[in-house]
Amino acid sequence: MKRLKYSVYALCASAMLSMSSCFNLDETPYSEIVEEEYVPTEADEVALLATTYSKLRYVMDWYGLFDLQEEPGDVIVTPTRPNGWDDGGTYKQMHKHTWDNQQGQPQSTWSVCFEGIANANKILKRADEGFFSENSKPKIVAEVRAIRALWYSILCDTHGNVPIQTTFSEDVPNQSTRKEVFDFIIKELTEVMPELSSAVDKTTYGRLTQWGAKCLMARMYLNAEVYTGTPMWNECLQQCDEIINSNLFKLESKYTDIFKTDNAACVETIFAIPYDEVYNSGDNNGPVFGAHMKFLSSNSRKVFNMQSTPWGGSAANPQFINSYDKNDMRLKYSWLQGDQYSPDGVLITTFPNKLPSIYNTGTDDGYRIGKYEIKIGAKSLLSNDFPYFRYAEVLLMKAECLLRLGQNEAEAANLVSQIRERAFSESAHPEKATVDVAWLKGDTHIQYGTLDENGNIDAVGNTDPVEFGGLYDEWGWEFAAEGRRRIDMIRFGTFQKKSWFNHVPTENDLKGNSILFPIHLEDLNKNPNLQQNPGYAGR
Repeated sequence: MKRLKYSVYALCASAMLSMSSCFNLDETPYSEIVEEEYVPTEADEVALLATTYSKLRYVMDWYGLFDLQEEPGDVIVTPTRPNGWDDGGTYKQMHKHTWDNQQGQPQSTWSVCFEGIANANKILKRADEGFFSENSKPKIVAEVRAIRALWYSILCDTHGNVPIQTTFSEDVPNQSTRKEVFDFIIKELTEVMPELSSAVDKTTYGRLTQWGAKCLMARMYLNAEVYTGTPMWNECLQQCDEIINSNLFKLESKYTDIFKTDNAACVETIFAIPYDEVYNSGDNNGPVFGAHMKFLSSNSRKVFNMQSTPWGGSAANPQFINSYDKNDMRLKYSWLQGDQYSPDGVLITTFPNKLPSIYNTGTDDGYRIGKYEIKIGAKSLLSNDFPYFRYAEVLLMKAECLLRLGQNEAEAANLVSQIRERAFSESAHPEKATVDVAWLKGDTHIQYGTLDENGNIDAVGNTDPVEFGGLYDEWGWEFAAEGRRRIDMIRFGTFQKKSWFNHVPTENDLKGNSILFPIHLEDLNKNPNLQQNPGYAGR
């Protein structure tokens, strides 16, 4: 599988180098092969196709999608520490939901997504010009439209009201509504589905197949009420059932195998973003930021015999950590906690479950992300592939649809229990894996409210029970630190209402405006057709 990943990176690199020459028709040819006579090989076609995917590595980049989805939520906190991390207050703004139209994280997502969309539109333009063979063209066009739809799914979630660009041109695009973006995504995926590959093997790893497209559709339908105002639970259920009934995916028997260094053979992954410590060299991306450079303390260098010193900023909110059952092995496998030893057994430091304040916290305070394996001798980058869609999500989506529809609720409890089984199988109480409908419908186990410097709740804030709170918790425990917490909190209503750590709901929260990020001032100035999202300054 390593050789496969290396070839993917080589193709990405060659594609990036070839893009300018492909479109510069005035270029002087320095060989006997000129563009009019050039017949692309399958490798050439795949290399060009790779440019639509390569930007996805931004997900775990600095100011990437991980930051945008986790920093405003109740799991990840980035406090000021002795070594810095104030960064002009940007992390406090994300935590407190006081971001404005000059916030860097939302602009990063806007910019990278439209780069990915532009790359897709370039390829579709080349397809119209006859670059691809007649045999390969339908499938390549379908795959490019599908990955373009994935880029738009990110924007639909984060910014909502964005331009829909389907051609590669310099025309200033008009803005579409969030519902129009949603409808465009569903239409694109529905139309291209028959031409997408249904294979699950080395040739489709890291590429969007029918199953990845179905998972994307299911995720859109799951959040349809947020995106459009109309719930679409039955539509989500249908996509989930088609994935489940394919029998092509299953839960890994060990939770840690999903996130290990060499995880390309994971039977649970439906769509992965490949990373590599060698072939990503020089990029500020990969589980590097989500797993160690951003999260581990400087003392962790000795723990893992690392070649670079981590920066040690972000940590887990103690309230979320305290919500776990102590026998849930996901608590152990997702978070580095307590005493930290070097490979030869020397105690280096300790990570306690405490964060005094977002304004002033010690160097080693707080549990750190340990979900993505950090191999001994790690460089500044890791080779763990990021599971963008995995089978556990399909099972939880189906369970949520059944509960919200009031259909076969016992099956919903069984699906959740399946996921919990591996989390408790190695514990002293494996029987705790089984949950019933009442547990899923009960309130959340998270004790919401702001914390004082000793970790005690000093203001409880909103105390309304969370509907389907047990299921809500399961989303949090299963997918902790996977860049999706904000999405789930918005769907369950906690993002807008609850208080946690040093966060209290803002006026924009209470009005529902914070479920969308602002369009950056620079982007508003570039396009006179854009209107700012409600609750933010600007046009």
